[in-house]
Amino acid sequence: MKLSSQIKPISYLKAHASELIRKLSEQQEPLIITQNGEAKVVIQDIKSYERQQETMALLKILALGNRQIEEGKVRTVSGAIQAIREHRKHRR
Repeated sequence: MKLSSQIKPISYLKAHASELIRKLSEQQEPLIITQNGEAKVVIQDIKSYERQQETMALLKILALGNRQIEEGKVRTVSGAIQAIREHRKHRR
């Protein structure tokens, strides 16, 4: 993805909104909108946005797991199974 080809001024967005939306859906690449020559917003199609959000959620889960490992908040598989069994036994 080459971002330099995906930069348009806000005036272009106003004049070509439906065309840009169609292209965003087809190309699935973000579009940078500028105002007074300065990058202001990024627009992207919904499928790409959803994929990005899913990726971010997975990265957060991985980061949390890594932090828990660093803090020593881990159990062996047999220890985890034993804790589950004890928890279930006390619930009865």
